[in-house]
Amino acid sequence: MTITRTQRAQSIVGYSPLRAKHDFYPTPEYVTRDLLERESFSGRVWECACGDGAIARVFSEKGFDVIATDLVYRGYGDGGRDFLLENIQVENIVTNPPYSLGEKFVRHALDLTSGKVAMFLKLVFLEGQRRRKLFDNSPPARVWVYSKRVTQHRNGEQKKYTGMMCFAWFVWEHGYTGDPVIKWI
Repeated sequence: MTITRTQRAQSIVGYSPLRAKHDFYPTPEYVTRDLLERESFSGRVWECACGDGAIARVFSEKGFDVIATDLVYRGYGDGGRDFLLENIQVENIVTNPPYSLGEKFVRHALDLTSGKVAMFLKLVFLEGQRRRKLFDNSPPARVWVYSKRVTQHRNGEQKKYTGMMCFAWFVWEHGYTGDPVIKWI
């Protein structure tokens, strides 16, 4: 029996009636603008979980050469592309990865880049024994923590609720030496 990419994604992500299908929680535009006010990028940027293009559009508007892909096509970029199976070498990867695959996305992105990796993740990404090994071997250069909760709407559905979790931009920079710097947005 052959397993499709969609079935693979479903088996990895797991499902509950409260979770967004394929972990689709679009990134508010201001979140990407906040990153660009604090971090500079040189070279191509790959948005490898582009969803509806929320992050990729902001980078494109700022004049960056952007590659936009996603496992599921949502009207933007190149759909049907499983990032974890890709081997494209680029300078930078910037994304809001599926929550359940955050660590795998970070590790793979670090292998594919020569510049920066910026991941929009829950602040609790700092926790965990398994991720401790990641941080010991490849610590982020900077973590930009949101003081205010960021609301991301499940499947892009605009609802009248506010975020309950704390998010941050985790930025790895190839060649960076020193301890991670934590700052607030």
